[in-house]
Amino acid sequence: MSGIRDGEEALPFDPAEMPGEAHLVFIGRIAAPWTDRTECPKNMAAARETGRPARALVDAPYRKGLAGLEDATHIVLLTWLGDAGRNLILQKPRHRAEPTGTFALRSPVRPNPIGLHVVKLISIDAEAGILDLETIDVLDGTPLLDIKPYYASTDAVPNATVTRR
Repeated sequence: MSGIRDGEEALPFDPAEMPGEAHLVFIGRIAAPWTDRTECPKNMAAARETGRPARALVDAPYRKGLAGLEDATHIVLLTWLGDAGRNLILQKPRHRAEPTGTFALRSPVRPNPIGLHVVKLISIDAEAGILDLETIDVLDGTPLLDIKPYYASTDAVPNATVTRR
């Protein structure tokens, strides 16, 4: 990871160098139109504005797990943002006046760089393991950790807020 901004604080260790406590596997990859961080949208709202579609490509051993997913209009994808730094515990985003705790941000820089994406599912070819998506906010080739259906009835919290400082 490159330089630390004023007010940021790094952990005294790099979580990437610690022994693992879980055995995660990648179940596929994301095929996205972005290959460079500077052009990749910062969030799903910005990605939707581009109108550029994407795909989730599921590896063969996991494709049977897609059965029934065609009933969902939206899905939750968990991705591994492996190019992100992992050692900052306080971050100073450019849009904030003060440093903020990593767990109060949606930044990919975190001890476990797991991305969370609620995406519109356009179509699905379960046999080929192809999920056509409205869009996504990750780089091409990003590893896929998991897929879950999005349930508006239980996942949405209409009155949830985050106070902006």
